[in-house]
Amino acid sequence: MDRAKRDQLIERYQAGADEVRRAAAECEAAGGLDVRPAPGEWTAREVVHHLADAELTSAVRLRRVLAEDDAAITGYDENLFAARLHYDRPIDASLEAMDAAKRSSADLLLVLTDDEWQRRATHSESGPYGVERWLEVYADHPYDHAEQMRKAAGLAQ
Repeated sequence: MDRAKRDQLIERYQAGADEVRRAAAECEAAGGLDVRPAPGEWTAREVVHHLADAELTSAVRLRRVLAEDDAAITGYDENLFAARLHYDRPIDASLEAMDAAKRSSADLLLVLTDDEWQRRATHSESGPYGVERWLEVYADHPYDHAEQMRKAAGLAQ
C-alpha cells in the first residue's frame, strides 16, 4: 500500500467517529435508538456500544502488532459482549471512548515508519494480520455500522 492510500484510509478512519455520532443523533431524534429490527439483530444503541468495544479492542491490537514480535491477536465473541456488558446503557460515554481511541490510534498511525507499516501478527480467526490490514478493516467499520444503525431505526433501506 502506498503512502497516498494510507493517508486516505487514515482520514476515513478518523472521520468514522463523526459518522457514528451523526447516525446516533438521527436515530435518537427519530425515537429509534432501541428499535430491534428483527430477533437476534442489534438496536442502534447496541451498535454504538459494539463500536466502542471494537475500537478499544482494535487500539490494543494495533499496539500489540507494533510492539510485540509475532504477536497473537485473539478474536472475541461480539454477541457475548453485547449480552454481558449491558448494551442497554446510555451511549454518550461509548461515543466518547470510541472517539478517543480513534484519535489516539490515528495519531500513532501518522508517525509510523515504512518498516512499522510492515509489522505483522497472527489473528486467531483470520490468520496473518498486519498494520495495513488493520487500517483497511477499521477505516470501514464505523460506516458499515452507521448504516446498520439507520436501518435498525427505520431511517434507511
